Amino acid sequence: MQKNNSIWQFFASVKLALVILFLIAVTSIIGTLIPQKEAAEFYITNYGPKAAQIFAVLDIPDMYNSWWFLALLFLLAFNLIICSIERFPGVWKQVTADGLALPAERLQKMTNKISWTTRGSLSEVQNTLTEKLQKKGFKASSRESDGSTILFAQKGHWTRTGVYLVHSSILVIFLGAIIGSLGGYKGFVTIPETQESSRVFLFGGKGIAELDFSVRCNNFKIDFYPNGMPKEYTSSLTVIEQGKEVLTKEIEVNDPLSYRGVTFYQSSYEPYQDFVVTIQAPSGETRTFIVPFQQQESWGEANLKFGVINAKVMGQSIVSSKLWFSDGNESPATIWIDDGAQVNIERQNGTYQVSAKQMYATGLQVAKDPGVWWVYIGCGLMLFGLYVAFFMSHRRIWLLLSHEKDNTHVLLSGSANKNRTGFENHFAELGTFLQSTGNKD
Repeated sequence: MQKNNSIWQFFASVKLALVILFLIAVTSIIGTLIPQKEAAEFYITNYGPKAAQIFAVLDIPDMYNSWWFLALLFLLAFNLIICSIERFPGVWKQVTADGLALPAERLQKMTNKISWTTRGSLSEVQNTLTEKLQKKGFKASSRESDGSTILFAQKGHWTRTGVYLVHSSILVIFLGAIIGSLGGYKGFVTIPETQESSRVFLFGGKGIAELDFSVRCNNFKIDFYPNGMPKEYTSSLTVIEQGKEVLTKEIEVNDPLSYRGVTFYQSSYEPYQDFVVTIQAPSGETRTFIVPFQQQESWGEANLKFGVINAKVMGQSIVSSKLWFSDGNESPATIWIDDGAQVNIERQNGTYQVSAKQMYATGLQVAKDPGVWWVYIGCGLMLFGLYVAFFMSHRRIWLLLSHEKDNTHVLLSGSANKNRTGFENHFAELGTFLQSTGNKD
């Protein structure tokens, strides 16, 4: 396609990029204000049947995966590619330009220039200036022309590509998002204490994802404020693969469990009317039982019978429970146990260590995103590109040396593509340093 083609110019337009970015920003605000991936009844109840119907047509409940939002992202990516193809050759020409080919007349017309005359032959002065430039981090090249010598040195020529690093970073982020969308999922799972699950229920009613491993909730802990509101809660999770426990971690909000690219976030909990009772017999054997409220449970091998016959409640949670306990040899014992605490029950055949707590199920949000590392790489590349584009500059230095009787006349010229005020100060310091052995005009 010819670059003077009107269609090419349309897609290479910076104005198009600004319009697309504006549309993405506006629609992102809509997606933030309107809750995503809720049931249809939610939108009918909160926005009315007509609005809910419009939402359904435009895929507003799943806006970030809608065809039109993805089309905006694709159009932005296409625009960035065309803009880069259109403008990069010119930038690369500046990056690789032969600084020694610049005419002497141009050097004399530059804004930043200093001239002086110094003693010594042209070759002696050239060697001295080359060494001084090296001390300042400039590697100079030289060329003779019409009895004069031109020295050229530069720093940061590659910084002109900073904007294209930003363009590339956006494309890398888009690539990561596509990989995550195609190969990943988001869902939830609710696991009662002592139980395990290998199934994830996908958001939006998109079905079930089967894991190659299972996750068991060993224990759920919750703390409350004095008014009964939950303060913090944690879950002890164990990953089980091929019948073996491979990883155990206690998670809380903002501290998830990750395994084989799948991340489990603590998000909610559900209380039950059942109890988790753990008993350690005098022999040292320990068993854990799920005991329904006011129902008898037994441990046949130890000849034990027990149950929770009463409970004290604060808010929606049980703070202590009354346990009935019998070993068949003595009269049954009853004892109050604070939720999660452990007590000793003395019997003729020894001491039993018993704990009881309300049973909970932990609610976990589950995410698999194989493109997340591409997104991280893209974000890192973007930060680097923005730093290069805004805080670094291409600085060029020329020295024109010519004979003047028994001395050598030096013209120092320089330019920078950004931060010209800062470059002027740097240029003045460099001029003072270079002419320290000569006499200023």
